[in-house]
Amino acid sequence: MIKGFSTWGALIVLLGFGLVIGGASQTGVSAALMAGGAGLGLIGGVLVLREATHGQGALARAEALDAAFGRDRRALRIVDAQGRTLAANAEGRRFWGGADPLAVLGARRGEAETEADHEAFERLEAAYRAGLDATQEVALTGASGTARDWVRVEIRALDRPKGARLLAAADVSARRAVENVLKGEREYLGDFLDFLPVGVYALDSEQCFRYVNRTFADWLGQAPDKLLGQPLAAVLADGSTRPEIDGAWRGLVRLRGPRGGGFTALLTHTLYEDNGETLTRAALVRDVDADGGEGSVAGGSALTRRVFDESPVGIAVVDVGGLPYPMLAEANDTLAGMLGRQRDDLIGLSLEEIVDPAMRAEVAQVFRRAAAGVPVAPLEVRLDNARDVTAMLHIRPLPADDADDGETPPRQIIHVIDTTDRRALQMQTAQAQKMQAMGQLAGGVAHDFNNLLTAMIGFCDLLLQRHGPGSASFTDIMQIKQNANRAANLVRQLLAFSRRQPLLPRFVRVPDALAELSHLLRRLLGETIALELIHGRDVGYVRVDPGQFDQVIINLAVNARDAMVGGGTLAIRTGAINLPEPLKVGTETVAPGHYVTIEVADTGTGIAKEDLARIFEPFFTTKAGTAAAGTGLGLSTVYGIVRQTEGTVTVESRPGNGATFTIYLPRFDDAQVRARAGAPAHGLADPPEPRGKALPPAEGKVVLIVEDEDAVRVFGSRALKAKGYSVLEASDGERAIALLADHPEVDVLVSDMVMPGMDGATLARLVRQTYPSIRVVLMSGYSEEIASDDLADSPDILFLAKPFSLDALGAKVAEALDRRDS
Repeated sequence: MIKGFSTWGALIVLLGFGLVIGGASQTGVSAALMAGGAGLGLIGGVLVLREATHGQGALARAEALDAAFGRDRRALRIVDAQGRTLAANAEGRRFWGGADPLAVLGARRGEAETEADHEAFERLEAAYRAGLDATQEVALTGASGTARDWVRVEIRALDRPKGARLLAAADVSARRAVENVLKGEREYLGDFLDFLPVGVYALDSEQCFRYVNRTFADWLGQAPDKLLGQPLAAVLADGSTRPEIDGAWRGLVRLRGPRGGGFTALLTHTLYEDNGETLTRAALVRDVDADGGEGSVAGGSALTRRVFDESPVGIAVVDVGGLPYPMLAEANDTLAGMLGRQRDDLIGLSLEEIVDPAMRAEVAQVFRRAAAGVPVAPLEVRLDNARDVTAMLHIRPLPADDADDGETPPRQIIHVIDTTDRRALQMQTAQAQKMQAMGQLAGGVAHDFNNLLTAMIGFCDLLLQRHGPGSASFTDIMQIKQNANRAANLVRQLLAFSRRQPLLPRFVRVPDALAELSHLLRRLLGETIALELIHGRDVGYVRVDPGQFDQVIINLAVNARDAMVGGGTLAIRTGAINLPEPLKVGTETVAPGHYVTIEVADTGTGIAKEDLARIFEPFFTTKAGTAAAGTGLGLSTVYGIVRQTEGTVTVESRPGNGATFTIYLPRFDDAQVRARAGAPAHGLADPPEPRGKALPPAEGKVVLIVEDEDAVRVFGSRALKAKGYSVLEASDGERAIALLADHPEVDVLVSDMVMPGMDGATLARLVRQTYPSIRVVLMSGYSEEIASDDLADSPDILFLAKPFSLDALGAKVAEALDRRDS
């Protein structure tokens, strides 16, 4: 029995918040003491029983209420303003104890595992202090120490006695578990509807959206929440069939796509009642044929759709009803990949939006002609993306289906074929052919000039023998010779570009060669440009003509210097690289293999994109009209020498960011150097001839000179006779063979390589077979003319590059005799 009531007092018990009724636990119980009066009243939502009489009747009622209070499944406790217990059931005493309620709430707060539960107890404590009602659901550690029990804690302020409180706690774990299951099912159902491959929506009685799934919203290019409340008519395209709203309906509709596009869909809707309101539930299937069956863009079968999706060329279908801006109604993944976009993002785009802006007017004109029924040829365009893709557009009208109701706008199908690689290959081929043609032209001109310059320089040498420094003609002759030598340098650069320059290749360590060259480079660059040499490990050897290698580096350094007018840094980096696959850089392709790389990078003004393709052409220069203007042969010489050395040179640059030239030369290791050169693998693996060696006397030696150019032959004959040799002359190979038959005493044969009839190489081979004691000197401006192994590697054959001087000719003949006698 509840104690503490005066005999004249009345027991007031709050039943409205949930005594046990029919076995179901309700939400709360309040009790309070009220003085005087009898009857039944509702005070602040609290059911109050008043009993004014004394004696057995009041006692019986009190016992009944006490029994009900005890049977409540919640943990109940009533306290006065000082926190003393006025009443409590068994669960209440277990959960709440008998201590001050604030202390109990603080202790329970310490059991909370999450920040949210901790804050919930703080709100309960604040409500208790303020005399306010509060309800919180919190998770507490269960008796097992592992499971978490959900408890609903309530605090209710009572009217009387003043300051009294009802504290209640109920286990709601089962309800929470059920709610979690239902929530998960609702979320699963929501996700299921959202990501169905068909559109789903629901309309209210005013035909406005009250639900749309994500698929339908994506088709329209809008967010689902933005569509809610909008009328269905707002998303129907102009001219679309309007669905009937007074019953179930099935048919084709035309909907507005993103960015003004449109698409056809099969719509099926039904009506249902909800609280007396007639609502619409609908589903749509996109991209259907005129019969209402699922199919491809053009209304074909599933196989047609698969062919469309998996085609290796880009395919698009455009609605041309919106000319002059036809819209993409469909596109496959291949086209999306070409444009670097997602397939869904293409639907509804204007056709012009996928083409480079500079070509949009031309493309629009072609489509207008195609829409008018005029056959159009394939059109090559640049696509609007970051990869600079070019493609060929094949435009054809898409025939209407027999079942077409005339509401679908006319369409065209476009096949988009990526031509980027083909175009790049064409450009590479055209560039290579152009460079080859220019090389042949330059080589042919250089060959003819070499013959002329040989005669000019040679006869100047003969004149200088008779007109020494004291002669009045000496200065004039020297001017002629110096200008002839300048012309010879230009010819050598042309030959270098045409890859016909005479080379004397040796095995060279690139870091060593650059170290020797660095002093000259610093003088060339000046004080305002810093030179950095950065070498990789185990770079290895390259087989180059050391003089020509130096020329390549010097030309690149001078080119970089001229691009850094205000100063900067020139960095030369070396390294070794293995290319398992071809490397494409700009218009150049480096074949697979092991290479030594030499990277020459500057911090100058850079090279314009339109100039990169021409940068290695002879006589092309970007310095015209400047103080640094030259012949335009510097980089073409680099290109020719590197190519002739079986290497590749590439260039990368952007205006304002400097330029980087990278040379790839075949790499040789120590073992390969020893095997090919027969010399120790250090420094120059092919050691130069020692200087100062005495040459054999010319007296009594016979030289046969074979040259079809009269001026060169006459000069050579006079020069050798002046040296003391006996000289025989022939203008071609056949006459030379006849002379040798009559003069087997010939010691040295000096022959031009290019002659009418029998050329110099054939003549040299015959002489080696028939007269093995005769040494051969071959003259030419073309290194490729003696490139065959049986000539180039023979110790019996020497090479003399045109143009040459009197002394050079005499020294080469003497060297041939020295090898004969050794």
